[in-house]
Amino acid sequence: MPTEIIAFSVALVASLSLTVPMRQLALHLGMVDHPGPRKVHVAPMPLLGGVAMYLGFVLALLLTVPGPTWMQIVGILAGATLVAIVGFLDDGGLLHHQVKLFVAMPVAALLLLASGIRAQVFIEFFPGTRGVFLDGCVTILWVVGITAAFSILDHMDGLCAGIVAIAAVFYTVLAVLSGQVLVSTLAAATLGAALGFLRWNFKPAKIFMGDGGAMFLGFLMAALGLKLREPHISSSAEWLIPVFVLGVPIFDTTLISISRGRRGLLPFTSPGKDHAAHRLANLGFGQRGAVLGLYFAGAVFGGLGLILRYIPGPANYAVAAAVAVLVLTGVFLLEKAPYERQRKIQHP
Repeated sequence: MPTEIIAFSVALVASLSLTVPMRQLALHLGMVDHPGPRKVHVAPMPLLGGVAMYLGFVLALLLTVPGPTWMQIVGILAGATLVAIVGFLDDGGLLHHQVKLFVAMPVAALLLLASGIRAQVFIEFFPGTRGVFLDGCVTILWVVGITAAFSILDHMDGLCAGIVAIAAVFYTVLAVLSGQVLVSTLAAATLGAALGFLRWNFKPAKIFMGDGGAMFLGFLMAALGLKLREPHISSSAEWLIPVFVLGVPIFDTTLISISRGRRGLLPFTSPGKDHAAHRLANLGFGQRGAVLGLYFAGAVFGGLGLILRYIPGPANYAVAAAVAVLVLTGVFLLEKAPYERQRKIQHP
C-alpha cells in the first residue's frame, strides 16, 4: 500500500478520534475561546483541537517515514512543534501576542534553513553566496507570511481546516506527479489530520483548533511549498505553483492588509470581522455559504497551480500576471463590501 494512503489514514483516524478527548480536556482546563465583538461564535468554544491534528500528523510520520529519511524532516517537525507550542501558550494567555510573529515564526523558518530546506528563486540568476542569501531571505518571508496568514484565516467554522485540506490535496497530487514520495507523504498526513478535525469543526463547530493549530497547519503549508519541486519548469518559475495552491490565504491576507492599512491599522495585530469570509457572509451568503465559496476558490487556485506545471517557459509568468490582476480586482470589489469596522486596540 502506498505510504501516502497509510499516512492519510493514520492521521485521519487519529485526529478524528483524539479531537473529542481534547475537547473535554480544554473544557476541564478552561481553555476556551469566549465570544466577543470581533468573533462570530456566540458561546464559549473549547480550544486545543490543534493538539489532535498535531498528534495525528506525528503518529502518521512515525508509522510511514523510513528511518534514513528522518533527517530530511527534522527541520519541518521542529519548526512545526515550535509554532504549535507558542500558539497554544498564546491561546492560554501565557505570552505576548507579538512573540508569535516576531520570534516563533522567524525561528521556525531558520530551522528549515538549517535543515537545508529553502526557496530557490534567485539561485538560478545569482549562483553562489548572493543567490543563497537572497533565497534565505525569501524563505523567512514566505514561512512567516504563510504561517501568519493561516493564523488569521481561522476566524470562521471550518474555514482554516478546510482550506488546508484542499491545499494538501493539490500538494499530494503535485508531489506524486513529480515523484517526491516524502513530500506527498507529508502532504497526505496533513490532509488526514485536517479532515479528521474538520468533522468536529465545520459549522456548527464543537471545538476550535486554537492559534497553535492554525500556526501548525500554516507552517506545514509553507514548508511543503518550499519542498515541492517541479522538474518540468525552471526553478525561477516553480515557486508560482505553491503561491497558487495557497491562493485563498494569500488573497485574504492581501485584502485585510490593504483594507486595514487604509484605516491606519496593523494587519496582523488588529483582529476584526473584515476578512473575505465575513464580507461574503454579509453579502448574503451566510457563514456556511461564505466558507463553501472559499473552498471553491481554493480548488480553483489549486487547479491553476496544477495546470501551471504543464505551461512552458515565460507563459507561466503571463498566467501569473493575469491571475494577479483578477486577485487585485477581487480585493478591490470585496473591499467595498459591508463589514464590521474595528477600532485601533491597545494591547497590554
